[in-house]
Amino acid sequence: MSLRRALGAGAVLAIVLAALNLRPGVVAVSPLLGEILATEGLSSTAGGVLTTLPVLCFGLLAPAAPGLARRLGLERALFGSLVVLCLGFALRLVPGIATLLLGTLAVGCAIGLGNVLLPALIKRDFADRVGLMTGLYSMALSGGAALAAGLTVPIATATGMDWRAALASWGLLAVVGAAVWAPRALRSPALGGVGVRPPGATAADAVRSVWRSPLAWAVTVLMGTQSLSFYAVNAWLPEIFVAEGRSVATGGWLLALTNLLGIVGSFVAPVLAGRMRRQRGIGVVIVALITTGLVGLILAPDAAVVWVVLLGLGQGGGISLALTLMALRTESAARTSELSGMAQSAGYLLAACGPLGLGVAHDATSSWTVPLVLLVGASLVQGVAAWFAGRDEIVR
Repeated sequence: MSLRRALGAGAVLAIVLAALNLRPGVVAVSPLLGEILATEGLSSTAGGVLTTLPVLCFGLLAPAAPGLARRLGLERALFGSLVVLCLGFALRLVPGIATLLLGTLAVGCAIGLGNVLLPALIKRDFADRVGLMTGLYSMALSGGAALAAGLTVPIATATGMDWRAALASWGLLAVVGAAVWAPRALRSPALGGVGVRPPGATAADAVRSVWRSPLAWAVTVLMGTQSLSFYAVNAWLPEIFVAEGRSVATGGWLLALTNLLGIVGSFVAPVLAGRMRRQRGIGVVIVALITTGLVGLILAPDAAVVWVVLLGLGQGGGISLALTLMALRTESAARTSELSGMAQSAGYLLAACGPLGLGVAHDATSSWTVPLVLLVGASLVQGVAAWFAGRDEIVR
């Protein structure tokens, strides 16, 4: 193997490993949420706050990521985010609601930076393979979520760990990720701008122009509604199944199945999207899968396996399509970073309404039907956004 090929393979591995760390810190809470609420004496609304905090951080930190990348370089910024992620997992080990919230905030801030920085890195280093690399990146996102959903409870049961230790155990993956990125951060230049802007254009000018673009807003709404559905489902799906009489372990495995199928959707959607000038058809199929899965959970919950399979395929395809469009609708890594910052800022602030909104709706109705109907409405809005974002245009 040539040195150039080896370096390329190392870059792919580093990206995949970083992406694997962008979901377990959030998703691992879901299978343990019932135990956390019972142990700490919290309501469903409080549980919604706990699961909403990271998503809120995603939105609030996203605008800072492009500037951080310009100052430090993409590699150093990503390494720093993984270090903060390790700190967040460690804080969750300390008893007390305050440290649980602080650890959750740190986890959310770290992931919020990584969410924006990795697509920009892919655009910079793999501009000719955006679809394939976004597919691998999205697969790693879904894979990390699936591992956290399916293994958190079995690991805790097998080792006798309490819920705090079970949550913190995923910090080991973050430590590995930070160790892999450390030498890359040391080798990167002190200033590692993320692309080239037109002559005379400032960073502020570029950001303002993105926020004025209708196409950018279509990508943002697509990102937001998809993420709202994803995080709401990952926060509450096990509790929905427990309310129907299934065990906590079964609820966790059904959530894991959703995310496992998300790996398939995550890889297929961007590979197809990268070969097309327009991505409207892919968006329609994705929304149809999500909507059918949600309606099925309402009308025929006994066939839960079928519905979580459809839901997983659709949600995996949805996030990867949104990430792919951030690159396809832009002409440089700098612009990708700016669109990614906008889409993930406003988008995740919208998505934060999902886990909290479902918790509030459940407390108000003592049922999961109304919350699921609200998610169906969100998926329909996602379909409209996908139709406009799938046009063959560039954010100018």
